Amino acid sequence: MAALPSVPALVLAAGGGRRLGGRPKALIRYDGQLLLEHALGVVRAGGCTGTVAVLGAAAEQVRATAEVGDCLLVDNPDWQGGMGSSLRVGLAALPPGSDAVLVMLVDTPGVTPAAVARLLAAHLAGAHLAAAAYHGRRGHPVLIGARHFAEAAAGAAGDAGARALLAAHAAEVELVECGDVAVPDDLDTPADLARWTSS
Repeated sequence: MAALPSVPALVLAAGGGRRLGGRPKALIRYDGQLLLEHALGVVRAGGCTGTVAVLGAAAEQVRATAEVGDCLLVDNPDWQGGMGSSLRVGLAALPPGSDAVLVMLVDTPGVTPAAVARLLAAHLAGAHLAAAAYHGRRGHPVLIGARHFAEAAAGAAGDAGARALLAAHAAEVELVECGDVAVPDDLDTPADLARWTSS
């Protein structure tokens, strides 16, 4: 019997929350826990085989405060340059032999374990690039197969993350509908925070 593929989660949690008044996103409290703790719980419950989180803003405070279990925490010294640099740092820190990675943004609290599981199932069925879709529109999380790691890192610039990779291989990206089990909205502004934390 073939071994199941190794698909760790890469949680991008370096943002400084500029539009939130400089509150680092990893340290925002949601549903009784920090956003980083929530995100790690989601990807673990969804079936990822390990976790890596990229820190930036207030990294020392995050390390001292967040309960992350066996998650590998790595620092992005260039986090202010945007999400692209965090993706590069995270890809370089993945466990050797990873067959794919599930990229999760720390500020998407509406993503559920069910959405993560659907992306992992798509990879198991043969997809090397997949993205959660919400009523047909591509969103997060995103799954990247190992064959695309180098290209993803090379194209990660500014706040684009994996956008260049997904655009270059648009015909290969499997959209996995998750609108019935998850919400794609991210948490960027005080209004977003008020909506999420009061729901």
